[in-house]
Amino acid sequence: MFPQEVILNKRNKKVLKKEEIDFFIKGITSRDIADSQVAALTMAIFLNGFNEDETVNLALAMRDSGDIMNWADLSDRPIIDKHSSGGVGDKVSLMLAPMLAACGGYVPMIAGCGLGHTGGTVDKLEAIPNYNPLPDNDKFKKVVREVGCAIIGQTGNLAPADKKIYAIRDVCGTVESIPLITASITSKKLAAGLQHLVMDLKCGNGAFMRNIDDARTLAKSIARVGTGAGMPTQAIITDMNQVLGRNVGNALEVAETIEYLKGEKVDQRLHEITLGLCANLLVASKLAKNEKEAKEKLQKSIDSGAALEIFAKMVSALGGPTDFVEKYETYLPKAKIIRPVFDEVEGYVEEMDTYQIGMSIVGMKGGRSHPDQKLDFATGYSDFCQIGNAIPKGKPIATIHAQTEEQFKQAEEELKLLVRLGTKKLKPKSAILEEIK
Repeated sequence: MFPQEVILNKRNKKVLKKEEIDFFIKGITSRDIADSQVAALTMAIFLNGFNEDETVNLALAMRDSGDIMNWADLSDRPIIDKHSSGGVGDKVSLMLAPMLAACGGYVPMIAGCGLGHTGGTVDKLEAIPNYNPLPDNDKFKKVVREVGCAIIGQTGNLAPADKKIYAIRDVCGTVESIPLITASITSKKLAAGLQHLVMDLKCGNGAFMRNIDDARTLAKSIARVGTGAGMPTQAIITDMNQVLGRNVGNALEVAETIEYLKGEKVDQRLHEITLGLCANLLVASKLAKNEKEAKEKLQKSIDSGAALEIFAKMVSALGGPTDFVEKYETYLPKAKIIRPVFDEVEGYVEEMDTYQIGMSIVGMKGGRSHPDQKLDFATGYSDFCQIGNAIPKGKPIATIHAQTEEQFKQAEEELKLLVRLGTKKLKPKSAILEEIK
């Protein structure tokens, strides 16, 4: 078998056999297949598609290209996790992992860094002094076993073929392929050894999927392929037409996480999505009989302090301060300028350009414009307004955390344009748009 034969078959709209896909992925891992050939095949897939069986086989082949986590010694509790397609202010993973652990699950979460307008879970955790997001596999397993959860970044030998393919897709115009996105996500979660997965697929002007039809297509694809590959998967489509939660920016989102787990200043949209995703996993993994029981258990994990304690243990076990949750405000980096921004008019928040709000944080070095960029963890926004909020004269739409006057003025000008006030108070809508079983 030759690489060009596989490329030609997909170019000519043929269904690729499992043997062809396995051969090609093994060639990528061994570097026997050139980058140009990978680019050619991904473009053929982008143009001609993959059916469900092909996508399942691609995900399994990419899973098998490196290490696969084995949790056989943790058979007393289910291995569960969630994945998000990324949004602005999305810090759900930071609360979800310890809450699920407090309710009886093991959560080995392999998260990502941010790029462009979306913030990454790993970036947020790196705002914590000495937190190590890249432990070796033995350390990762030890923390999951002893604490109940661990949130880390993708190590070099977990689905390495996916990492290579994505880097080529990123520069060859094939990122938006539904089968390739699906296989990329599911291969990493399969390599993590999960027994159950829920996908949080963001939809709206701050998400990669702007309209509900595209979001629904991807959600169904991930649910079917994940399940077809032996990892029962469900998907929830959530709203990303406004920032999620009160704070946006790495250190600021960690601070909101601690407040949330303490039951303080809880944003209702953030709470709705977090409980919805967690409850889905508790029911799917039989840790709860139904959604009502699941949500009661989750709320108890917050009210009792159990989830906060697990978060503290995870931070400490991965190198962070042992007293982080007690003194988080002293440990997290702070910006030099912290001032509110006011609109010239008063009214109700009608809409916001969430994508550009995320990009404004990139302008303050709080997000990446290229993969190797060093981040400023302190910059961002706190107390961000939400759609439907009344903004009378003298009430800020947000508080800006910037390092220079120039940064502050730029962010101030941008926010005044990106948040639109009107005379009509909009009724709050559910942050959960659809569930894909």
